[in-house]
Amino acid sequence: MATGRRHLVASGCTIEAGRGPATVGGAALCVEQPLVGTTMSIVRYESLDPKEISATASRLQQRISDRFPKSGLAQVCAHLYHLSEAAAVRSREIDKPILWVRVASWCLITVLTPFSVFVVLKDMWLLYSILLLQNEPIDKLDAGISVLAFFGAAIIFLYRLEASIRRERALKAIHELRALAHIIDMHQLTKDPERVISPEQQLISSPKVNMSPFQLRRYLEYCNEMLSVIGKIAALYVQRLEDGIVIASSNEVESLATGLSRKIWQKIMILHSEDDGEDAAHGS
Repeated sequence: MATGRRHLVASGCTIEAGRGPATVGGAALCVEQPLVGTTMSIVRYESLDPKEISATASRLQQRISDRFPKSGLAQVCAHLYHLSEAAAVRSREIDKPILWVRVASWCLITVLTPFSVFVVLKDMWLLYSILLLQNEPIDKLDAGISVLAFFGAAIIFLYRLEASIRRERALKAIHELRALAHIIDMHQLTKDPERVISPEQQLISSPKVNMSPFQLRRYLEYCNEMLSVIGKIAALYVQRLEDGIVIASSNEVESLATGLSRKIWQKIMILHSEDDGEDAAHGS
């Protein structure tokens, strides 16, 4: 890639190559490193771009609406697009420091710390009096230790309060993606290739699939793409949030989407041999 200023888009990541790092909302997305002795440079892709994920979901929704107008899958994809739009805002809000929590926490910690130091010194004097002077009852030492433990627990709670609030917000957003993945799975659950390949073998109670093999394959491929977008949105929430619980929850959603996608691909492979002749006459 020749040096200069270009705008590159790839798999939900927007990269602007030029003299400095590209930015989206103030966050560096890539760094261009020139190769020694050449005019070529290497662009390192470092983060997902929420705008490109949202644009991908929007295009997918339009494709599904064109192919299957007024279908339930189109409505589900419309909701997926809404979640991708919301993810751009919510991920930024989760990444931002919660100022009121920080101010309140530091104020309380500032107040409690001197008291804690006072209690420690007092307990040290009581311990000295009990062991050497033997003129103080031991229950006073027990009371001081209890107060010190309370102050310590309060300081730890205030220190972790902001992280807990951010974790709760991220887990709530990721839970919505997990539920949507199961909804997509429910939409493809009854789309059995055997029902379109051998319709004469259907029972009266069998779900009706009024699609050709080509249409059914497209339907299943759309489901796969939606599951892939769900995985990218889940990754978006944790790319700057270093919380083990949230990262584990995001990985679970990605694993769920991958597992559901494998089941769908098994159906698609069955259909491949049936609709190859229709591919030339239809679009994507």
